[in-house]
Amino acid sequence: MKKYVCLFLFCTINYCVLHAQNVTISIDSTTTTQQPFYKADDSLIQYTGRIDFRNQLLPRMWSPGVYIMFAFTGNHITVVINDQELWGKNHNYLEVVLDGEAKRIQTQYKTNYITVSSTPNGTHQLLICKNTESNIGFIELQGVYCDQLVQLPAQPKRKIELYGNSITCGASADLSGIPCGKGVWQDQHNAYMAYGPVTARALHAQWQLSSVSGIGLIRSCCNMDILMPQVFDKIEMRGDSIAWNFALYQPDVVTVCLGQNDGIQDSTKFCTAYVQLIQRMRNYYPNAQIVLLSSPMADERLKTVLKQQISGVVRYMQGKGDKKISSLFFSRSYNGGCDYHPSVEEHQLIAKELTAYLQKLMHW
Repeated sequence: MKKYVCLFLFCTINYCVLHAQNVTISIDSTTTTQQPFYKADDSLIQYTGRIDFRNQLLPRMWSPGVYIMFAFTGNHITVVINDQELWGKNHNYLEVVLDGEAKRIQTQYKTNYITVSSTPNGTHQLLICKNTESNIGFIELQGVYCDQLVQLPAQPKRKIELYGNSITCGASADLSGIPCGKGVWQDQHNAYMAYGPVTARALHAQWQLSSVSGIGLIRSCCNMDILMPQVFDKIEMRGDSIAWNFALYQPDVVTVCLGQNDGIQDSTKFCTAYVQLIQRMRNYYPNAQIVLLSSPMADERLKTVLKQQISGVVRYMQGKGDKKISSLFFSRSYNGGCDYHPSVEEHQLIAKELTAYLQKLMHW
């Protein structure tokens, strides 16, 4: 995997700059640019993910992996992003991808003027992906300053949606900036480099992560008061709020990766709940291939139990006439990140397994 390194050159109370290769990213609390301003509801801006558009001038995004795309002319663009600053202190991490070159940054202020510069002049494509998840707080897009926004290429027709827990979120995976045990929990989040988006990019597909750290099917960890069947149909899944309109994104493939936080449970209870969830999902995804995944970080005992339970759910659903459901069991456990989660490098390996499976299943 190619790694990109961002170096802090200087940082004052009002201004931070990062440099890497031919891309410069600056984050400021104000701007003096004289470029035209394009509001967040401009038709040339592409959004992908579960987003609250009730205020179209300030679309609100909680979920990890939500991404926004722009094409612009010139050699720089300033993206204006609000951070909720949840609890008065949280700041979200973002992946900034200019013409395919990815940099991971963190917001610094309530309102962030993120200027992305590159040489030479020309037409460039920019992607902004939310790397952190719902309980770190939402972000909002105000709009962008640039010489001119232009039409993006059509988005890929293929679509993938991935349900899951912290593994699917890309939590505890990225040790490139702050090592395990240092900083705060979100310092190692990287949804853009999680197995789902990596798989989607390999397959030239859109992606949507519908995942919450700690969530389970019948038991969540960490004293959480929500379960996946309760929140899978929401925009803000962690807060169990705002109904999601499934018609806005109809995936070709839906993957479900649950069970790690449940642990070993009574098979009847676990399988019954799983069947009920899949039946509800099928109502929203009548044509999608649904793939049940084993947990990539499960130990051998849990892996054995999940394989039995997931196989039983698939057999039951197929016996009821659902021929578009299958399962994938990962070849080994991936525990190289923080708290036994997969690392960014291991997400690449997980994605390699999932990509090969979907290529065969979907004839992609």
